[in-house]
Amino acid sequence: MRVAYGADDANETTRAVQQALADRAVEVVDVTGDQQWPDIGAAVGQAVAGGTADLGVVLCWTGTGTAIAANKVTGVRAALAWDPWIASGARKWNDANVLAMSLKRLAPDVAVEVLAAFLDTPGPDPDEAANIARLGALDD
Repeated sequence: MRVAYGADDANETTRAVQQALADRAVEVVDVTGDQQWPDIGAAVGQAVAGGTADLGVVLCWTGTGTAIAANKVTGVRAALAWDPWIASGARKWNDANVLAMSLKRLAPDVAVEVLAAFLDTPGPDPDEAANIARLGALDD
């Protein structure tokens, strides 16, 4: 699995998320560079939509800005999650392909649990196929 990753700051939470990704032996496409949150969100979204990555993970102070930026990319469904249930539901019921988290409000262990729930939840629930297709139609 390839995961596009970007964060606009570094702290214990971002380091824990990066370590969790490394521990899973996923290939990480780090787009962070010397960019600010709008460009980071867009770059992760482009990597996912373009097929360079299977899923994406973005972190900014609130998680909201990078989620909004990623969602500007056609085909991206970025979800802001703050607990594992939200992250799992976003994958299952919304076919979210980018996880957004707050690097300021999530403790490192919670961020790792949210990440695990997102990555471990299989793709969409077949019962939601029609609704997910309706989301895709909004991209047009």
